[in-house]
Amino acid sequence: MRVVKGGSREQWADFVAETLIARLQVRPALRLCLPTGLTPVPIYDRIATAVAAGRVSLGHAEVFLLDEFGGVDPDDPGRCDQMLRRFLVARVDLPEARFHRFTLAGDIAAECDAYERSIGAGCDLTLLGLGGNGHIGMNEPGAAADSLTRRVDLAPETTAASARYFSHDRLPTWGVTMGIGTIMRSEEVWLLAAGTNKAAIAARTVREPVSDSLPASWLRAHPTTLLIVDDEAGARL
Repeated sequence: MRVVKGGSREQWADFVAETLIARLQVRPALRLCLPTGLTPVPIYDRIATAVAAGRVSLGHAEVFLLDEFGGVDPDDPGRCDQMLRRFLVARVDLPEARFHRFTLAGDIAAECDAYERSIGAGCDLTLLGLGGNGHIGMNEPGAAADSLTRRVDLAPETTAASARYFSHDRLPTWGVTMGIGTIMRSEEVWLLAAGTNKAAIAARTVREPVSDSLPASWLRAHPTTLLIVDDEAGARL
């Protein structure tokens, strides 16, 4: 895992966005796994601006949603697919058929198996946020290195943190996620961390022994993982 310090929050977002734009310019048919949450929002803003300006296109790209909350109405603004659509997909030229997401309307295990098959050999580039307990996607502490796309129970702190996305108190206690093994098949992985609240977990991810108690630490075994931090998140590195 290589640590990249991106400067201030604005400089960090510029760096990630411009690096992603450069990847898309070289490989227009890039297969991307993208997360939701607050961390990538400024990055998505910059990508949308670049598409509007004609600097880059997602017209030939493919996007796989990293994870999804379970037990949430399909049109709830707090659902992961609704957030990614609002912050990025609806603002760029990505064809609808190239936006892969979970419906969670039937057999969950069968849907996860089908999603895993659609990912196949792996995404070209996977972007991940870094959870406060070290989770990546919804792979909570205890997730195995070879885990695949599946239904998971959320840690209480993850459920509590999800309150920022919802306008009601019916917070999700489970979800579906690409597994650690699924993520590790990616050609390249960027683990993103910004803000003072991510400084401790970023340092732990780099320094503590690799184990299932700290899911992000598994990424240290991936040959092309970047941990991209802003000044605040990288303060202890």
